[in-house]
Amino acid sequence: MTCLHRRSVLRAAASAAAAGALASGCGTARTDTASVRASDSPRPGGTGPPPGGPAASGAARAARPPTRAPGLPVQIQHGPRRGTAVALTFHGQGDAATATALLGEAERAGARVTVLAVGSWLDEHPLMARRILDGGHELGNHTLRHLDICALPAEEAYAEISGCAERLRKLTGTIGSWFRPSRTQYATELVTRLARRAGYPHVLSYDVDSLDADDPGAPAVQRTVLDEARAGSIVSLHLGHPGTVAALPPILDGLHRRGLRAVTTTELVT
Repeated sequence: MTCLHRRSVLRAAASAAAAGALASGCGTARTDTASVRASDSPRPGGTGPPPGGPAASGAARAARPPTRAPGLPVQIQHGPRRGTAVALTFHGQGDAATATALLGEAERAGARVTVLAVGSWLDEHPLMARRILDGGHELGNHTLRHLDICALPAEEAYAEISGCAERLRKLTGTIGSWFRPSRTQYATELVTRLARRAGYPHVLSYDVDSLDADDPGAPAVQRTVLDEARAGSIVSLHLGHPGTVAALPPILDGLHRRGLRAVTTTELVT
């Protein structure tokens, strides 16, 4: 769940942020422009699917920790608008069988996604880390316990970020490609600094909220994503929701019909 549940609020926050506003409350703070300019900079962690199949892709992605990409903003809301790529990003927790089914749907369509895992979920389902990477997808950090990170004291917030990072390192050999703060669309300046301290030079936001965590049903999730996604969009979705699994094939088909393709976040922004 995010702090912002209504699309009108999301649009207002995005507009205010684009104007350079920086607020201190959860879900509104920005530390840099949230769009990604075209750049030939090195990738900020991981690689796109290389030749050799999903397993090779997962191994390559697990081998490289995040690095600062000079051409990218600190807080990324969307990628280049002139391309054909869209990033479907999933908050990682919930039933492992449902998550596995969703990954399978993505792979059948030739799509690659980004999963921001909750550390406590990885404790319960440690095999999911390798399942995500071996499917050619990207794995990142969504805090240890999925608390309202913007409302936490600094050291507790840092423990949430670093605790999940340690789980990822133990399971995959790296802290993951991206950090996304929990229960918010945007990180505060404090949380962004703490993420950097934990090893994440960028914070991953999004410009499309599918609202799937409210379980509105597959048709509503499909409609929301296809109505709002465009080239460069980063879409917020969730693992563990059957309606999201059911919505994914028609979402991918709808994107394809519009000439768009689902890629990992790293592929989108580089």
